[in-house]
Amino acid sequence: MAKGNGKAPSQRQLRVGEEIRHVLSDIFLKEDFYDENRNRLTITFSEVRISPDLRNATVYAFPLGGKKISESIDTLNRLEPTIRRMVAQKIHMRGVPMFVFREDNSFVNAKEIDDLLNKDDVKKDLGE
Repeated sequence: MAKGNGKAPSQRQLRVGEEIRHVLSDIFLKEDFYDENRNRLTITFSEVRISPDLRNATVYAFPLGGKKISESIDTLNRLEPTIRRMVAQKIHMRGVPMFVFREDNSFVNAKEIDDLLNKDDVKKDLGE
């Protein structure tokens, strides 16, 4: 469900978000950036949430290994104009949305839940 307005995203928003996610992954896999920090980044794009008017997109990203998360997100936001230009060359849309990159906490949250469930006292309570 989309954050903020309480409405689920439309099929169009979901489709556009998924296409942008694929294009971003492809760009970061194949393209060369002229940025010293970017060349050391291996990024996973887990989700792209598009506003109803398709003008803004929140891109949830996580660096491989979970190292230097805030530095990676800062670098992505700094490179946003370049990234948006590259996406515009590969996607068939009237206008490419502005991107805001955010840290994807789902990997961290899943690990914390897994760690909690694997504690001895929890296993005992679950009958394992």
